[in-house]
Parts: sequence; structure tokens; C-alpha cells
Amino acid sequence: MQNGFYSAAGGMVMQFSRLDNITNNLANLNTNGYKRQDLVVGDFLRMYQNERDKLPLENQTKDGAQFIHRSVARVPQIVDSYRDMSVGAFAATGNTFDVAIKEENLFFSVLTPDGVKLTRDGSFVLNDEGVLTTKQGHKVLPADYFKNGNFITFTSDATTIELDKNGKFSYLVAGNEKFIPGSALLLVEPESVRKLKPSGDNLFTPDKADSLEAIKGSGAISQGFVEKSNVNAIKSMVGMIEAHRLVGMYQKVMDTQMNDMNREAIDKIANTKG
Repeated sequence: MQNGFYSAAGGMVMQFSRLDNITNNLANLNTNGYKRQDLVVGDFLRMYQNERDKLPLENQTKDGAQFIHRSVARVPQIVDSYRDMSVGAFAATGNTFDVAIKEENLFFSVLTPDGVKLTRDGSFVLNDEGVLTTKQGHKVLPADYFKNGNFITFTSDATTIELDKNGKFSYLVAGNEKFIPGSALLLVEPESVRKLKPSGDNLFTPDKADSLEAIKGSGAISQGFVEKSNVNAIKSMVGMIEAHRLVGMYQKVMDTQMNDMNREAIDKIANTKG
């Protein structure tokens, strides 16, 4: 089979992966705090050179080596994916419990049935017990959670609730003109955002949850705002159109390889025998 067929088939598969990725990003265009996922494209030869020492290929044949070199060496592959952690645009809501983070790589911490997770979505609410939670019901953790296990709560007589730039709450109660200090948000910065694993509900699983430490004095908190997705709709649509066109181009290459060239080869063989 012609070498170009492998390259075209690999290119088409790679473009389908791009389309899936772009579609997922666009589906989260209006998801607060969503971080765009991007793909890293490589080729088989580079991957093979990086990993060949780990493979049990001591008795490779000369023909096998030539096949790898000629047929699949330059086939494009998706070799990695990563999250673009750049800060999205802010939208003013004026809601007391809407909170946005102005710096990259900082996260809110929440408690789920599967343990501590991280999120950039700061559209919080109070549940019936006065506990601060995400809209999915996950409890938002305070800075001292790992010491005392408490949560961020407000009594029913709390009137004005304010949040400073470092994530510290204070509030007024009826009949009192002096603000009462409250809990502080557990803001964390993972050692490596590349190790964060998406876990649904716009959450990430940290590599080592028990080693997370509160970031103090970050100055990165804005109350009454939410961070929007950092997906660029126009660029994503352009990328989708480009990927669709490339799929069509690769299909034509494959058709040419399978039909025209094979037919020409058959004709030549027939003429030779004649």
C-alpha cells in the first residue's frame, strides 16, 4: 500500500481529534471559569525515537525498520493535551457570592463525595443550612479546613456580607454596625497545573490534595464578578472550518492513492503481460 495513504489516514484521524476537542471547547463557551483544552501534534518517528529503548524490539528485521521509516515515520499523531490556564473575561453580576480570581493558576477548593477538588468557577450560593457551596452542592472550603474541618457558614441574621481582595469574609448582623470577621476562602496554587485531572462539573483533581496550602495575601479576589470561559469563539470556529477542510483534503488523497494509482499500476501490469 502506498506510503501516502498512511500519512493521509493519520492526518485525517488527527483532524477528527481536533474537531472533537474544538467541539468540547465550544460546548463550554458559557461555562464559568472553563479553561480551553489544546492538543499537541507530533509524528510517529519522533514518538518512536523517544520510546524505542523501552520496547522489546531486540530482533527487529531490516524490512521492519524500512517499513517504519517509509510508511509511518511522518504520520501525524496527537501526542499530548494541555489546559490553557489564562484568565478569562470577567462579567459583573453584583451578586454577593459570585467570586472571580484575577490571577492564573489559583483555584478555589471544594469538597465533593470523591474528596477535595479545585475549580475556577466562583458562582457560589448558600444552601439551606447557611453553608457556602457551588451550584452543584459541593461545599466551598475555608483556609483552615485541613486544621479544624469547618465550612464557611453564615447565620440567617447576617445582612451585609463583604469579601476582601485576599478572600477574607466579613459581615454585619442586624442591630450591629461593626463588621464581624468571618472565614477566608481556601485559595491554592498547585505545584503543577499540568498534573490536574478534569473530573466533571468544571472541577479538577489535584495531584496531592492533602499537601495543598492556603495562599495568603493573594490580592486576586473580586467579589460580585464571575470569570467567563477563556475559549475564543471566533478562533475556535476558524479552527473547526480548517479541520473540516483538511479532512476533505486527506480524503481526496486517500481516494487518489486507493483508486487512481492502484488502477494505473494494474493497467501497467496488464500491459506488461500482454
